[in-house]
Amino acid sequence: MIEPAAGILLIADPFLKDPNFLRTVILLCEHQEEGSFGFVLNKQIEQTLDELVTELDGYSLPVYYGGPVQMNTIHFVHQYPDLIPDSIEVSKDIYWGGNFETVTALIKNNSLNLNRIKFFVGYSGWGGGQLKGELEEKSWLTVSANRKLVFNTEHNEIWKRSLQELGGEYEMMINFPIDPQLN
Repeated sequence: MIEPAAGILLIADPFLKDPNFLRTVILLCEHQEEGSFGFVLNKQIEQTLDELVTELDGYSLPVYYGGPVQMNTIHFVHQYPDLIPDSIEVSKDIYWGGNFETVTALIKNNSLNLNRIKFFVGYSGWGGGQLKGELEEKSWLTVSANRKLVFNTEHNEIWKRSLQELGGEYEMMINFPIDPQLN
């Protein structure tokens, strides 16, 4: 198992029951002694970006449920460190945040490939030691993030493809039922 750090994907164990994280994949953007945070990559919400940001009227880009914390905030990850100032490198070719006004202008100018940026409402957060405990309980599997998984436009496939990255016995988990007691 890979230790948690920025640029690691947390893959929900097939039997994790928490409805916030059922079969989710989370991109960890920061992991420190005092806490960790990241974004759920594979839970798209019904609203689109133009419904949440009035300046982007007409740009109905998908938005994802980043997690249950601060659901009144919008975050983003992208592959444009040269165009978006103040972004933070999370992993090779994956950046978090930056100047939102610049992002808005770049979208309006059609200067971005929209498959290389992903928006989130809220985020997933853990207090000091909390994530370590969840990893010890085997609630999460870990794998290094890559842009193919993070920016996958088939969000329903991200959990399965993340398990495939682990290979071996984990690939079998793809077909596990959500609740084995129902079999």
